[in-house]
Amino acid sequence: MLTDTAVRAARPRDKDYKLSDAGGLYLHVYKTGRKVWRFKFRVQGREQLLTFGGYPDVPLREARERRDEAKRALTQGIDPRQLLRGGEAAGGGTSTTDFETMAKRWWAIQQPKWTDRHAHDVLHSLQRDVFPEIGQMPISEITEKTILAVLRDVEARGAIETAKRLRQKIGGVFAFAIAEGECERNPAAGIGPALMPMKPKRPQPSITDLAELRAMLIKVESMPMQPATKLANRLLGLTAVRPGTLIGARWNEFSSFDAEKPLWRIPASRMKMPKAEKYRSEKDHVVPLGPHHIAVLRALHVICGTSEYLFPSLWDIRKHMSENALGFMLKRAGFQDRHVPHGWRASFSTIMNEWAIKNGTPNDSRILDLMLGHAPKDRVEAAYNRAQFDDRKRELALIWAEMLLDGLPAAHTLLEGPRK
Repeated sequence: MLTDTAVRAARPRDKDYKLSDAGGLYLHVYKTGRKVWRFKFRVQGREQLLTFGGYPDVPLREARERRDEAKRALTQGIDPRQLLRGGEAAGGGTSTTDFETMAKRWWAIQQPKWTDRHAHDVLHSLQRDVFPEIGQMPISEITEKTILAVLRDVEARGAIETAKRLRQKIGGVFAFAIAEGECERNPAAGIGPALMPMKPKRPQPSITDLAELRAMLIKVESMPMQPATKLANRLLGLTAVRPGTLIGARWNEFSSFDAEKPLWRIPASRMKMPKAEKYRSEKDHVVPLGPHHIAVLRALHVICGTSEYLFPSLWDIRKHMSENALGFMLKRAGFQDRHVPHGWRASFSTIMNEWAIKNGTPNDSRILDLMLGHAPKDRVEAAYNRAQFDDRKRELALIWAEMLLDGLPAAHTLLEGPRK
């Protein structure tokens, strides 16, 4: 059994650890030095945890009293978590709804607005970092100090950005709880300045000099690599779409190679935009294709035409290749700190905007932005984009392709040579 001296003397270690007392009670000591009392028990055969609070706010004697009260509830067939929630009920005026229950209600309402992946990430982060600490606390009893302690633990493992995002999610739960009448204030709202500052984000490395960009392309395409990976890099450079969008491309997204004005129509569902807009066909992103694009597609069709994907996995043609393949190729060519797959977007934007200033039309800057898939600023511009900009998009795409590939080997030659 623990003693007051042992609890007081417990020091942080490289990893979190536990100090057991008795009857399921233990002290969880975080590597940050924070100490929290927890009680482990079973309900219907499943292990559960109850958090009694942090030391020294809750001393050893009080933690044992709370454990004993919880055990008495268990002998009477009562879940001690319900006992915790009901403790304030007789007094009225204070919500007994715990944070986890309220958070899951908030998440369920928000979920339809999010992509499946984002919805999963939100719930997972709460389950991992928040629910074990404050999930069972009545939401009306949670204070700034309580939330800050949770976020300090996240910061301690170096996840500074995660801590900031968690504060936003916790704040969202409290805003919802206020609207539901479960609490009167949002303790997450004012603790932002107390969090550690984020390091400035480094821009994605990209080559923005045309001559250097062409030299990079020549070097990469001369290396022993899978032809499909080289062709993917070339098509990424030509279209300046996001790498994930390119790697997931399907043949049925492309018009006939022999069409007068061939197009690649990327479904809105695969574009980076709010979930509510992902199933509206007018939000599809249309990429005009010229001779250089078609040459790449014809070469790809020779080796990948039996898959639904332009870039199938080597191991399973029912799946597309990993986006990491492009990054690995550039890294292997020695460009890991100078150019990454996403950097093609900055290359296209910088070089073409500089060209447009000297040789273009007044609207070219806006059109180039739209070619990158950025949303129009308003509905009028969106309508004007569909009605008037298509021809100019095609002209600019052809100009870019000529600038980038003039004098370089034809796409079909990338099918030859050593592979790795």
